[in-house]
Amino acid sequence: MSHTHDNEPTASECADFLEQIVYFLDNELDQADCSAVRMHLDTCNPCLEKYDLQRTVKSVVARSCSEAAPDELRQKVLFRIREVQVQIQVTEG
Repeated sequence: MSHTHDNEPTASECADFLEQIVYFLDNELDQADCSAVRMHLDTCNPCLEKYDLQRTVKSVVARSCSEAAPDELRQKVLFRIREVQVQIQVTEG
């Protein structure tokens, strides 16, 4: 492992913060953890870039999920589910 300056986070510290980013984005961390994540992101550009990417992906997914499926597609999916249910009942019965 290469030598780091005292103020540079280690790979292990970054891994810990990257695990918390998902919870941070979902507002599922307590105040102390939120502060720690913010401080880390302020001092670590690689983690900040990953945070920005995660935030962008979450935003795109949220927008995409707000659209309703066309009725024709919904009917096809429901029909296929019923077909599978009938096949399961036939093989079990």
